[in-house]
Amino acid sequence: MRRTCHAHVIAALLGCTALAPATPAQAHPSPDRAAHHSPARAALPAGDGWASSGAGTTGGQAADAAHTFTVSTREQLAAALNGGDATPKIIQVKGTIDGNTDAAGAPLSCADYATDGYALDAYLAAYDPVTWGTATVPSGPQEDARAASAARQAARVQLLVGSNTTIVGVGKQAKLLALDLQVKNADNVIVRNLTFEDAFDCFPQWDPTDGATGNWNSEYDNLVVYGATHVWIDHNTFTDGRRPDAAQPFYFGRIYQQHDGELDIVKGADLVTASWNAFTDHDKTLLFGNSDGAGATDTGKLRVTLHHNLFRNITERAPRVRFGQVDAYNNHYVVSAGQEYVYSLGVGFKSQLVAEANAFTLPKTVGADRVIAYWKGTAMTEEHNVVNGKETDLLGAFNAAHPATVIAGDAGWTPALRTRVDRPTAVPRIVDCGAGAGRL
Repeated sequence: MRRTCHAHVIAALLGCTALAPATPAQAHPSPDRAAHHSPARAALPAGDGWASSGAGTTGGQAADAAHTFTVSTREQLAAALNGGDATPKIIQVKGTIDGNTDAAGAPLSCADYATDGYALDAYLAAYDPVTWGTATVPSGPQEDARAASAARQAARVQLLVGSNTTIVGVGKQAKLLALDLQVKNADNVIVRNLTFEDAFDCFPQWDPTDGATGNWNSEYDNLVVYGATHVWIDHNTFTDGRRPDAAQPFYFGRIYQQHDGELDIVKGADLVTASWNAFTDHDKTLLFGNSDGAGATDTGKLRVTLHHNLFRNITERAPRVRFGQVDAYNNHYVVSAGQEYVYSLGVGFKSQLVAEANAFTLPKTVGADRVIAYWKGTAMTEEHNVVNGKETDLLGAFNAAHPATVIAGDAGWTPALRTRVDRPTAVPRIVDCGAGAGRL
């Protein structure tokens, strides 16, 4: 592993305001300044993760004036996206855009989407495990009404992002509220400087067969990369925000889960770089590959780079990986005392995860053995990671605690597409000061 230490590392130890160094060569990476472009026309730098391979990722850099938009409403955003067409386009988001609004911009509630007699009380009564049982998923009038109601909400909150598109927030306050952006079967997309908040499902489905005690399942990710290639996701913030899971009720003994993923990369998606993002206050955060049975579409795909991202108060999946060659380095994982925590790095079926030079800040109640989770994966590369400032053998700790599911220590490949690697002990200050929306 190549490691470099720049002057900005020393400055970072002194505080966020000291991050600007004296010379450009030592500066915090800024493809915008380096290429003399505004953020709207920036391209991913060469060598910066999997999305830089091949033709690289330029997004809407070639957009003409007629396809350069500034949007501040859901209708304007949908019009600019134009159904996910491939015309080069730049979409600048100003202020907060709420997905749950009608064509005139008036807010829509869950009651506005409900149809065919759907009511939560009636749904709960119909599928109570005491009377419905636990062997089959719900069916019948209330489940049909739930699905019809969900389709009405989906038509408002799900928006397709086409090839050759840049979506970038203007300033420090650009937010997509309750929206599910879908980069689906597209190529060459950039998403930067946005806060994604609370993509909530009004109509979760009860599945008594999901796990030992059943689960509520919801539909909307903040951002999903579905069968798409060359995608750069940079300097965004993802959060449940106004609607934390901890505030939700329990039905049938399980939390009424209205959130799905913050960023999912699935269905043969490939060549993605996610850098300098903040993933916060969420349960199932990053899912790379959504099925063990997807080998026909996912084998040789799902190549993702994660670097300099902040994961704060995340319960699990940071990420959970199937199939893909995933390079996770220089990320900061923060677990708070008292929060619900399951794991960070999920080693899934045929995954090839490399986790190097990351920093983990853990409370005394969370041991290093809990950072990794086994999901039928047989091997990973784990080196030079630190826990509370001390280099720690995370894989060794996991294997010692789980002798029945030992994970080997070589993912079978070596990452090459890295522009720099910071010392893991410096990562907390560097990442905490630089990651997230509003920090370009």
